[in-house]
Amino acid sequence: MVGITAYGGYVPRYRLSRMTIIQNMAWYFPVIMAVAGGEKAVANWDEDAISMAVAASYNCMAGKNRKALDGVFFASTSMPFTDRLNAGIIAAALNAPEEGSMHADFSSSLKAGTTAAIAALEAIESGKKSSILVAASDLRKAKMATMGEMFIGDGAAALLFGNEDVIAEFTGSYSMNYDFVDHYKGTGKDFDYAWEERWVRDEGYGKIIPMAIQSFLKKTGASIADFAKVVYPCYFSGTHREIAKRLGINPSKVQDNLHNVCGDTGTSHPLLMLTAALEGAKPKDRILLAGFGQGCDVLSFEVTDEIAKFKPARSMTASLAAKVDMNNYQKYAKFKDLIVADLGIRGEANPNTSLTALWRKRKMVLGFVGNKCTKCGTPQFPSLPMCVKPECHEVGQFEDYEFADKPGTIQMFTGDMLSPSVDPPAVYGLVDFAGGGKAFLDFTDCDLNQVKVGMPVTMSFRRRSRDSVRGFTGYFWKAVPKVEG
Repeated sequence: MVGITAYGGYVPRYRLSRMTIIQNMAWYFPVIMAVAGGEKAVANWDEDAISMAVAASYNCMAGKNRKALDGVFFASTSMPFTDRLNAGIIAAALNAPEEGSMHADFSSSLKAGTTAAIAALEAIESGKKSSILVAASDLRKAKMATMGEMFIGDGAAALLFGNEDVIAEFTGSYSMNYDFVDHYKGTGKDFDYAWEERWVRDEGYGKIIPMAIQSFLKKTGASIADFAKVVYPCYFSGTHREIAKRLGINPSKVQDNLHNVCGDTGTSHPLLMLTAALEGAKPKDRILLAGFGQGCDVLSFEVTDEIAKFKPARSMTASLAAKVDMNNYQKYAKFKDLIVADLGIRGEANPNTSLTALWRKRKMVLGFVGNKCTKCGTPQFPSLPMCVKPECHEVGQFEDYEFADKPGTIQMFTGDMLSPSVDPPAVYGLVDFAGGGKAFLDFTDCDLNQVKVGMPVTMSFRRRSRDSVRGFTGYFWKAVPKVEG
């Protein structure tokens, strides 16, 4: 049996009401008032497609053996690197095996997430692979006062595919590909160029998705009534309902398109909707999934009894509920680099990243791996040649110790207005980890007045630096205090 063995989604903490956009920008383009309802998810300034994919992957793989991964497939249209394996960075953050594994990037289409899923499933069906993680994530920029700004949200999803402990068996797929250009982003451009909405709505979503699903049903001999949930992306809510009507789908079986709660999250959106569907699924339920973008992928799954044994580290329901309203449009615009603001003299330093040092320290920097003394059992970060425990001081007797999934508490902290930060003051301090070990870390997803000594924290893989001169993004782990609200 081959199929989904685990799933996880990630929706950033901040949500921007579409009314906030209208209040600030409708003077310039009043048409946006036609889509005023709901809110969209907004990534923090130190997040990008890779960091969100790592968050979704950790949610997915809680309790799973990351060392058993045969590969990581990453799907995105907003990858930070065009010539560096982005999936390899995610694999390093997961401390996945470096040898005997196969990682790959899937891009250039919003259906890249479902295409990556089909590729992973076929690799496992061939018998050559047994465990592949597919992560999809997008952080797309849209110009101010545009329909794109109203529709686009940020988010990520991850699915683990394998042949053991399958919670949803893969029962078939069908793909069609057309060079239907509803939008595009040219090389070196920051923003998509979108064609007329009516064209996208009527000739794109409204025709291609039903055509692909009907072709899949004809190929497999299945009926649309056989499926307990039908999942397909379409941020035009009226068209989303019209597709269901055209296919004869009972409205109760159509998965909510999440437009009102997070917006359209690009390549991750079909998989993010699927994670929401799986949270409420029961054994024997059949689920139909479609991904749209220059064609359409269709996949079908049947939920097994194993579904009762699995729970992601953080459910989609919990992720959507753990939100903070972003009422400051200017702050949102800066987070998205839509406006230019000075970081001061201290922010002008732009040192070249030492790629040799990054290679030597890759486990420490990307995987947040320290060491543990094999004599006394004391963990420590960073890795040092001598045990830090005064009663031990053993030299050279260590094993790798992963801190990324260890909870911690704040031992001390400060807020620094002089340190360059997109969201001042910069908050950082000392974290004491459960099970031993301490580390001096930046804090994120919090305000200074919310942070307290003794507050629990979790670790989050984030963008640590961005070298705009050389086009290099540096990553490290930050602490996320468990604040209220």
